[in-house]
Amino acid sequence: MKKKNIINLIKYHVENNEAGFRNEAYEIANEFDQIGDDQLAAYIMALLSNANTFVPQESNLPSEFFEKIHIGNDPLPLPEVIEQDVMGIVNAVSRNLGINKFLFEGVPGTGKTETAKQMARILNRDLYAVDFSAIVDSKLGQTQKNIVALFKEINEVAHPEKVIVLFDELDSIALDRTNANDLREMGRATSTILKELDRMNERIVLIATTNLFKYFDKAMVRRFDSVIDFNRYTQQDLLEIAEILLNNFLNKFKCTGRNIRLFRKIMSLFSPIPYPGELKNIIRAAIAFSSPVDEFDYLRRLYKTVCPDKIDIRSMQAQGFTVREIEILTGISKSQVSRELKER
Repeated sequence: MKKKNIINLIKYHVENNEAGFRNEAYEIANEFDQIGDDQLAAYIMALLSNANTFVPQESNLPSEFFEKIHIGNDPLPLPEVIEQDVMGIVNAVSRNLGINKFLFEGVPGTGKTETAKQMARILNRDLYAVDFSAIVDSKLGQTQKNIVALFKEINEVAHPEKVIVLFDELDSIALDRTNANDLREMGRATSTILKELDRMNERIVLIATTNLFKYFDKAMVRRFDSVIDFNRYTQQDLLEIAEILLNNFLNKFKCTGRNIRLFRKIMSLFSPIPYPGELKNIIRAAIAFSSPVDEFDYLRRLYKTVCPDKIDIRSMQAQGFTVREIEILTGISKSQVSRELKER
């Protein structure tokens, strides 16, 4: 046990900060466990679980700064290279070694926020997103005060092992302080975040996302234990992900037909294939708006999304579609398609 642990225990007791006292005691128990004194660690944990001194608190963050995010159970297909990095984070969090701050960077639609949801599901934690519109204030100095208050609430959550905090689009507040165009007030806000990140409870998992990594404050990047690049999709990755998304939606609409070969041909016409966020919207809309009495109408709608120009049978043949596939995509019978192709 370190001097800071004793000082913090006394400080939290004097301040009547029960959540802070409990978190510090948990940290002490964890340190004893790591050095091999598991009996003392277990004794401290038992005292904490039975002590009447503490009033149990919920793990939620009910203030105006936070919004609880619905996790759901939809599949999140990721390229293997990104999936391995994400599972590495899950392993690190599970080992309780103080590795708890992670930055997801990538262009919009690459799955950063959805990955945070899936991590919460895997780790069996609640996910709370910070509403930065409630943090930023036009009054001079108030933004910094709000940031301090935000981290105070994070650090005092009663059950940090049950929470993941999401700083979605952190770049909206954490700007590059060396940028000449930066507002000085927001530069001070960034400095405040840096200080608070250094003081953050190590048992709280924090995930931040950014679409503007190259403009991100370098000192801020150093505060994170790991940075994952979500831009590492190949076109083959995206084609396989599109198929997974399609199958997931088709399972919800039993009357819709499957023609994976034709679907892959249509998706291959995209140049480039969109990232998963946009792919999901395109496929879902095609199925949702399709005719309930035409099992392949969604494929026709997908083709029109990829190729919005007037449908031309000869062009479709040049794109590699068979006579039967052209029939599906146009509604023209095979015999008529064959006849028109011969005539042309």
